[in-house]
Amino acid sequence: MQIQVLKSKIHRVKVTGADLNYIGSITIDEALLEASNMIEGEKVSIVNINNGERFETYAIKGEKNSGTITLNGPAARKVQKDDVIIIISYATMEFEEAKTFKPWVIFPNEKDNSLT
Repeated sequence: MQIQVLKSKIHRVKVTGADLNYIGSITIDEALLEASNMIEGEKVSIVNINNGERFETYAIKGEKNSGTITLNGPAARKVQKDDVIIIISYATMEFEEAKTFKPWVIFPNEKDNSLT
């Protein structure tokens, strides 16, 4: 049996922009992607702490160490600049493997989305 489990989480980052006219996705600082073991194109779930919105999109790489967290396309309607969000990705694995799997969870600085 296979189940879905938490693979990666970027816990509480500040939205730096919302671009309705972009083709879609969420732009995430490359340093945050690397630290959380997420990759460009990976499906992610977004939870907006400010308004309770939950939605899915895919990650695209932003400039490294820029602190960029920008929602693009239709997802831009679900956030406002300075909202605090959680970015989550999941993995599908065998039940026994999932029992010992350890996800990558990072807690960036909420002021500037840095890792320090």
